[in-house]
Amino acid sequence: MTSATRMGVLALLWGSGFLWIKISLNEGLTPGWITFTRCLLGAAVLLALAHGAGQRLPRDRGTWARLAVAAFFCNALPFLLFSIGERTVDSGVAGVLNATTPLWSLVIGLALGAERPLRAARAAGLALGFAGVLLIFAPWSHGAGLMSGGALALLGAAASYAVAFAYMARRLAGRGTAPLALSAAQLLAATALSTPLTATGGPTAVTWTGVLAVLALGVLATGLTFHLNYRMIAEEGPTAAATVGYLLPVVSVTLGALVLGEPLTARVALGMAVVLVGVGLTRARFGAGAPDGGSGTDTEATAGAPRPRRARDGGGPRGGHAPAPPPTAPAASAGRPVDPLR
Repeated sequence: MTSATRMGVLALLWGSGFLWIKISLNEGLTPGWITFTRCLLGAAVLLALAHGAGQRLPRDRGTWARLAVAAFFCNALPFLLFSIGERTVDSGVAGVLNATTPLWSLVIGLALGAERPLRAARAAGLALGFAGVLLIFAPWSHGAGLMSGGALALLGAAASYAVAFAYMARRLAGRGTAPLALSAAQLLAATALSTPLTATGGPTAVTWTGVLAVLALGVLATGLTFHLNYRMIAEEGPTAAATVGYLLPVVSVTLGALVLGEPLTARVALGMAVVLVGVGLTRARFGAGAPDGGSGTDTEATAGAPRPRRARDGGGPRGGHAPAPPPTAPAASAGRPVDPLR
């Protein structure tokens, strides 16, 4: 499989998560059950992969306590918020708002002192990115804007990923635990945290389409996506994996339009472009030896993935993570959590 093909497959699987959430909701599943099932299926996939690789789950209480915090902010909470948000917001727009995670990561890095003072280009990128969000929300447009509880829930999910990445960079990166096992353990913790959600109301008249959609969400867009993302980082470096992140909003918007007939207004399309340009500026490198600029996303961020083989890719950026899963928020490079633009 060529690098371009691998990137395409990963972007398709990863970006399809928003579509599967929407279909699951439309076919009778509740946000709580979607969150729980997704975590459970993703954990099952990663446990099987970890077992096949001879990796064992962590055994000390300290690691499990840190994983519980990471699982809450990186899995249980954003997975739930995405499902709540997509009850009233199109899946394509959900993918676009998820792309704001790198912007939130940069803001958090600045607040924690993990980022150096912004250079002009990165400051402009941050302002431009949030201007794109404002354009998408269009609070000035009565009836046509997206300023709603659902849209705010989606934005909260993206911010939750950013909190998770900042925490994981400080508390989980470089712990020496096998990455697949650590990821499986994190999703196991997320499954436990999301179990109470199943008591808030069960699915009603779930169709087989809904069952298949949530299976695809958990197995393909969560568990398998992490594994492919991990492999890409290991074999081609974080720069290649980061490129996939920029494709996720495009994939989510395209699938939403083709499969669900979701409309794409010129304002939302322009807002998406502005957000991605802003994110690109915050991540750009300026000058020899300059840091990679920023932080990257939906998708299970984890720590401990192998160092990339190609030195030219430069490792993870300052601030603790380079984007690369999932719905999602996957792996790590050079001992630092990796976040997607989803």
